[in-house]
Formats: sequence, structure tokens, C-alpha cells
Amino acid sequence: MHDHFTSHAADLSGPRSFPSIADGFALGGDYSPEQWPEEVWQEDVALMRRAGVNSVNLGVFSWGLLEVADGEYDWGWLDRAMDLLHENGIGVNLATPTAAPPMWLLQAHPEIATVDEFGVRTSQGGRLAWSPSSATFRRFALRFVRALAERYGSHPALRLWHVSNEIGNENARCYSDETALAWQSWLEARFGSIDALNQAWGTAFWGHHYTSFSQVLPPRHARTSHNPGLLLDFERFTSDALLGHYLAERAVLREVTPDIPITTNFMIMNNPGVADYRRWAEEVDLVANDHYTIGADPERHGELSFSADRARGVAQGRPWLLIEHSTSAVNWQPVNRAKSAGELARNSLAHIARGADGALFFQWRVSAAGSEQFHSGIVPHAGADSKIYREVEALGAVLRAIAPVAGSTVERARLGILFDWESAAAWRSGNKPTRSIGYLDLPLALHRALTRRGIAAEVVRPQEGLDGFDLVLVPTLYLAAPGVAEQLGEFARAGGHVLVSYLSGIVDDANRVITGGYPGAYRDLLGVRVEEFYPLFEGESVSLDSGATATTWTELLRAEGAEVLARYATGELAGHPAVTRARVGAGSATYLSAGLDAAGIQSLVDDLVALAGVAPVADVDEGIEVTRRRSADRSYLFLINHTGEDLEARASGTDLVSGAVHSGVVSVAAGAVVVLEEAAR
Repeated sequence: MHDHFTSHAADLSGPRSFPSIADGFALGGDYSPEQWPEEVWQEDVALMRRAGVNSVNLGVFSWGLLEVADGEYDWGWLDRAMDLLHENGIGVNLATPTAAPPMWLLQAHPEIATVDEFGVRTSQGGRLAWSPSSATFRRFALRFVRALAERYGSHPALRLWHVSNEIGNENARCYSDETALAWQSWLEARFGSIDALNQAWGTAFWGHHYTSFSQVLPPRHARTSHNPGLLLDFERFTSDALLGHYLAERAVLREVTPDIPITTNFMIMNNPGVADYRRWAEEVDLVANDHYTIGADPERHGELSFSADRARGVAQGRPWLLIEHSTSAVNWQPVNRAKSAGELARNSLAHIARGADGALFFQWRVSAAGSEQFHSGIVPHAGADSKIYREVEALGAVLRAIAPVAGSTVERARLGILFDWESAAAWRSGNKPTRSIGYLDLPLALHRALTRRGIAAEVVRPQEGLDGFDLVLVPTLYLAAPGVAEQLGEFARAGGHVLVSYLSGIVDDANRVITGGYPGAYRDLLGVRVEEFYPLFEGESVSLDSGATATTWTELLRAEGAEVLARYATGELAGHPAVTRARVGAGSATYLSAGLDAAGIQSLVDDLVALAGVAPVADVDEGIEVTRRRSADRSYLFLINHTGEDLEARASGTDLVSGAVHSGVVSVAAGAVVVLEEAAR
């Protein structure tokens, strides 16, 4: 195995605790002074101070401007920018700009670039072109990181190291010969013997039997589909290889600057991606996440809330940082619509309500040139006399007003949603019964239904334990990790309630189908046996006798000890069970075999929370998103009105935003946010 994939010494591993990177909540974003004449910088810092900016990400793509030739450095402009920011009381999250290899390095060593599945090497002109398995790239990157740390490690502006940028975004997978060697070493370490690999992957199919690890290549283009076990392990390898690069940079930074916290920006949003962020979170000092809403989604605030809860789950409940989001439109969606008035504040405060201790934007000043010239920023092309800048300025005032909330944590929910990166990777690894169901579809739909009722949820990894929950949802958890079925059984027997959905427990850790009937891992718990899948075609739907409608998925299901709650009323499966519930000790296990529409999901959620006795965070009108954060002696209720109508919440306390005191009823104006410091209870 290559040296750069070996573990680091114990004193360099794991997260550490540090003070917050800012007083109160962090506000700011990516700052790129190198894109502008220096006479603009004075205006920048004046506008930052006016808006309440206290934290910027600096130098994210500046490698080629700092190391202008091999071993030749020009630090002058960054020295001046660091000094200027410090003089104005603005903290710096200094990036190791290794996301963007310099042109001289790409041309001198084209072998550092990724190679796609067709064997085509990435050319210069984009970003994140480097292969995580490239020893040459690693050598140059670490040399630069050391030089950067030695120059700025003691600078008074430095608050946080920001390693690279969105590692794995554009360089998610590489299929080069150098990657193949690293992949083979990884497989040997994982399996120990080639016979064990053959057994796990079932390589007898199509005659793919291997006699040595050197025969196992990355899943390059082969015209037909690859083995699902190989694909899943290549996803695992890719996550580890990318993490390996972060760990290598972290080791240098910790050696040179042991007192500065270190992170890298995750991408916990609508695509599970190639990185197992729950594992990555164990290696950062502060979980930092990027999030961008999808403009075409009319309920995009619902996806935002689910992503924020996922970020909190990755951080295991600790405060985290929203290190990137947008003030308004992005530039990479089919239609890049500007955000509505007030949406910027609601988006920012929804992340904060769900555990973030800051909201930073990409970027400070919108670029006039380059690939992202129409991606919004705090200072748009129109300048500070603009809706966007005024809204950021107003947000800064709100964050100062609610500063006492910083450092508190979100109140632990009594309901858990099991979500696992490896399960998502298994679902996308190989051909499946349908392409119309995304791994996030049902978890997001359930989370939306819960949020609509004011009910909080924790998004947790299956192996992390179920203590403190009354209800656990297991939506499309395709891969059954060892021990999870037993854990769910113990939870139900002790009085907990479980919902398991279709496409859960189908394969084992090697992506092999668990035979004997679906859902293989959870059959005994649920008291059901599925014989066959009946996915629905686009535009097709069937009715249940409960009044619900299935639009994506149905199954030929047999109840073997479970009570039938609903049956299919139309279609080929008319008369067969669709939803069942088994008594398990003092609790229950419900099985959902149908891909229900939104109304059907809402009805199911309402039934389950009533059964489990899960209460809402507070009594609020539908349309108010409600979350509670707690400190040692205070509680703070966030009330976010996503509608165009004035709504109410039944609560008492002082609104930190307006100063108003409420007793019994809180009016939340259309599109507004109330942060209530609750009366002592």
C-alpha cells in the first residue's frame, strides 16, 4: 500500500475541541481579493464591517498565484489581505488551495490528473483535476501546505484551516493505472485473500473469477454492467482515497500549527455523493457543510431542513458550520432563479435553527470573469445598493441579536431516521428493479411530512444506537449493516415503534441479495415475506383501500403473523397486503410496501407519531417550521414562516429578533422568523 494511505500517528488523529471561530454566530463567506484591484479591498472591508461580517474563507483557489513556478513563491498580496482583515476585526479561515493545481504543475506533470472510465485524462481548465492516488500530486501539495502553514500559522487573523475545497466534487472517481495499484492494495487489506474477495462478490457469475489482486481493475467502461460488489467496494475505496488526501494535509497542518482547528467543506445535500461523511466527521475539528437549494423545488426549504438535520447527525449533535450557501441564484442549475425577498434570511436561520453556529456564503463579491460569474454573492454586480446586500446586512443584525443562542445544541428528538452512506452507495452500484426511485426520495418525503407537523427528527447512522427514541423510521435502507436487524428488534421489544419501507434490508455488506424473500434482513421482525417486486411505470398508479395512492412501487407481499392495515385495491396486486403491522414485545413493527404519494405519506406519518406518542416541538400552525435549541439554562424556539400568510404558534417568551414579549401566543408574520427565548419551565 502506498505510504500516503497509511494511518497517521495517534496524536495526529481524530477531532479536537476549540473555541468558536467567531464571537457569536459566524457571518461572511468566500473572499477572493486576488480577483480585484487592491483599491477595491478598502471598500470590501468597509462593507464587511457594515454588514457584520466576522469570518471569511480566504485563498481557496489561489495556489497558482502564490506558487508562481516550481518552488517560487509570491506571498505579497496574501500578506496584505491577511493584515487588512485582521486590522478590521475579521477572522480568516485560510484555505490550503490544493483544489486548484497550478497550470505549471498540470503541464509539467499531466499524470496527476484524473482519468475517466473511458481512459481519457482530464485536461486543464476546470477544477479539482487531481487524482487522490497520485503520489506526485501529493508530494507537491504537501510541500505547498507546509510553506503556507509556516508563513501564516502564527498570524493573528487565522481562526481555522480550510483544507482544499469540496474534496471529491469533480474528482470523485479516477480510473488511472496508479489508482488501480492503490485500489488493489486497498482490496488486499480489506479481504486478506483473493478467495475471500471472490466469495464476497460472487465472481462465479459471468466467469469473473480472480486468482490474484493484480487482476482486479477499477470499473472502467466495459459496455455491460459491472459486478455490484465490485462497484460498492470501489465507492468505499474512493471515499477512503479522498479522505486519505485530507488526512495527509491535516498531518502537516497539525505538525506546524497544533493550536489551529482544521476542517474541510462537506457536501451534505441532495446527492449522497462519494464521501462517507459520517466517517470523515471523525477526522475534522469542526463539521463544515456546503448547501445550495434547488430553485425548481417549490418546497426547497424542506430539502434544506433535511440536509441540515443530516449535517447535525454527521456532527453527532455538536454545533457545526454552514461554510457555503448562496445569497440568491447559483449558476449550475438548468434555470437559475433569484431567491424571493426574505428567503436569504430564512435559509440561513433554518440551518442555524438545526445546529449551525454560522452561515457563510459563496462568495463575498460576485466575480466579473470566470466560470462562476453569474453565481450570486453578498455584493452583486449591482453593488451594495442592492436587495441582496441589504438582506445580508439585515441578517447580520439578526445574528447579533440572537448571539446568546450560539454554542447551544438542538434539543434531542424522540424520533430517528436511519440513513447510511454505504446503503446509498449499494443502491447505485449495479442494475436495480427501477431507476425512478432515488435513494433520498422516501427519507426526504417522510422528513417533509414530519416538519409539516412540527415534529423533530434525528438523522442517524444505523450503527449509532437507538437510545432515547420512541419511533424509528427505516426508509429504503437497502443495505443491511451487521447487527441492525437485531438492534431494531431489541428496540421494538422494549416498547419502541419501527417503520420499515420497501427496498430496505435487501442486500448484505457485500451487496449480495439476502435470499429467502424480501426484505431479507427484516422479515422476522416484520412478520412479512415479499415474493416479487412490481415497480410502477411513469404515469402509472394504483389505489389502496385506505384511500392512499401508490405512484412508484408495489410488491407481492404475504403477511406471516402481521396485521394487514391496508391492501391494494386496484392493479395486478388488488387484494394483497400493502401496509402491515406486527406486535413485537411491548412495541410494533410496521411495513410499507408501496411508494405512496405525499398525501399517503402524511397519513402514514400521522398514524405512526400518534401510535408512538411523539409530540411536536411546539403547537404551531401548519407552515411554520419549528425547532428548539438548548443551552445549560436556556431554551430557544425558532419559528420560521415559509408561507405568504401570518401564522401563529402557542408559546411564550421574548423574541430576540424584535424584543417583543409573548405570552401564550406568538404571531409570526408572513415570511418572517421569530427566535423566542422561552420562559423558564
